[in-house]
Amino acid sequence: MVNPIDKDKVAENPGLIPYPHTIGSIVVKPEDVGKLKSRALSAMHEQTQMQLFQIQKQVELLIDQANEIKKRVDVSEYIYMATISFEPFIGNSYHLYKKNGEYKLMMIGPEEWGRSAPNSLEFVSTVRLLSDHTWEVV
Repeated sequence: MVNPIDKDKVAENPGLIPYPHTIGSIVVKPEDVGKLKSRALSAMHEQTQMQLFQIQKQVELLIDQANEIKKRVDVSEYIYMATISFEPFIGNSYHLYKKNGEYKLMMIGPEEWGRSAPNSLEFVSTVRLLSDHTWEVV
């Protein structure tokens, strides 16, 4: 029996060659491996930079939140060392004054004194008592 396929027009091992093995095959061009790797590496760097930037923003937000809590604790300790002649309620605003080096927490704001404002009181800040018993500077 005679093989009808012309050996001059077909490769012996067609699956192992990097080019078309018959006349009618599609053109197969070898890929530029360096170009593919360069594109993939560039895309990888871009994606990881975006992710690192997002993480950096989250860390900055956490640092800001931690600093805000620390500030509230500092203010709270400062106020609890002041003279308080009433029971403060959660959610209410109060006013911190300084008189002769001592701090006093009062219910009367600096604009509420009118003409009877004591000259010896120096207004420091307005604060609000939060539910965790820390004070927030308003």
